[in-house]
Amino acid sequence: MRPKRYSRVVLKLSGESLCRETGRGIDPASLTAIAGEIKAAQATGAQVAVVVGAGNIWRGAADRGSAIGRVTADNMGMLATIINALALQAALEHMGAATRVQTAIEIPKVAEPYIRRRAIRHLEKGRIVIFAGGTGNPYFTTDTAAALRAVEIEADALLKATKVDGVYSADPVLDKNARKFTRLRFMDAVRDRLKVMDVTALTLCMENHLPILVFNLKVKGNIARAVKGHNVGTVITE
Repeated sequence: MRPKRYSRVVLKLSGESLCRETGRGIDPASLTAIAGEIKAAQATGAQVAVVVGAGNIWRGAADRGSAIGRVTADNMGMLATIINALALQAALEHMGAATRVQTAIEIPKVAEPYIRRRAIRHLEKGRIVIFAGGTGNPYFTTDTAAALRAVEIEADALLKATKVDGVYSADPVLDKNARKFTRLRFMDAVRDRLKVMDVTALTLCMENHLPILVFNLKVKGNIARAVKGHNVGTVITE
């Protein structure tokens, strides 16, 4: 059987993927490498949208301390995703890719506001769309933002690029007996608290029949392989 090829995807990147393993900020080499992988994935003929986190700049739960409340911390995190989105846009355009940044928090001097129909039109015209600013609301993770945008633009799949090669029954670094799943049901991921994504994101994908592919970003060509439907990690479906 030929693998299922996806025509429109949303790629979820962590903010940490843009920095060095033990650092913060944006590492030019990491940024360039990821941009190249995204461009290669689009070259397969797929329409590619991206959601990037902010952990390389601001980790709300860990960084806010006692002086900054949850709402303010989440707003700071959403602003940090816009910084990452602009950096990714610059790297992609340096490689000749056409891009647009759309943000849920309106900053018209640096990015477009998120408008669903406009985002779809950009994708149809061959542009890579980077969604920033989370959902525009506190208390929602960038995983949930990625799931929401994927459902809204009627993507075929949500690709979650991580630092491991799929979903395991436990942390494979800490537990040598951890078992890797090739396929997984949404309800099993929720029930067993496998920490793939938060429950809100998983439920949103489950209710809208949107498969999630979890794979290792560090393996060159994996984004393109995932778009082509190859088995590169774990597929979460109904």
